[in-house]
Amino acid sequence: MIELKAPFTESQIRQLKVGDAVELTGVIFTGRDAVHKYLHEGGALPAGVDLANGVLYHCGPVVMKDEQGGWKVTAAGPTTSIREEPYQAEIIQKFSLRAVIGKGGMGDRTAAACKEHGCVYLHAIGGAAQVLAECVKEVRNVYLMEKFGAPEAIWELAVERFPAVVTMDAGGNSLHREIYAASQAELARRL
Repeated sequence: MIELKAPFTESQIRQLKVGDAVELTGVIFTGRDAVHKYLHEGGALPAGVDLANGVLYHCGPVVMKDEQGGWKVTAAGPTTSIREEPYQAEIIQKFSLRAVIGKGGMGDRTAAACKEHGCVYLHAIGGAAQVLAECVKEVRNVYLMEKFGAPEAIWELAVERFPAVVTMDAGGNSLHREIYAASQAELARRL
């Protein structure tokens, strides 16, 4: 298990390879469809959101108010990342992202952006939303809640030992592409 502490340097990220298991500690920001489209169309990040050398998590967390009036994450599972493929490459480049977390992988445009700009795709465990929520130690802030609603807002989360696997690295390798090719070959062999 490789321990990663956000924010990252480009050289740290370029050392990661497909198949590496990581545990992430530090601040991450969530962003789903509405945020990606908004940023792609020229929307500005709110003051306080700094994605440079950081992480964008494809997640719409379930967040509740606690007894003190603060926020508590009760579920923080990844959402399907391929929906962000039309936007992700530009957002990696524009905001100097070093890692994207989600599930299901992404396409060739995102893989090319990861290679060019020094970013990785981290696959989080689908179906483990409550387990992953235990890794969220603090909700630091929420942004664009009024504009997009809770699931689509940008949540600033402090996480500890958040588990993921590198499935797209900064060398241009993609486990998702490899599995697809192997599956297609096996299907062709059986037909």
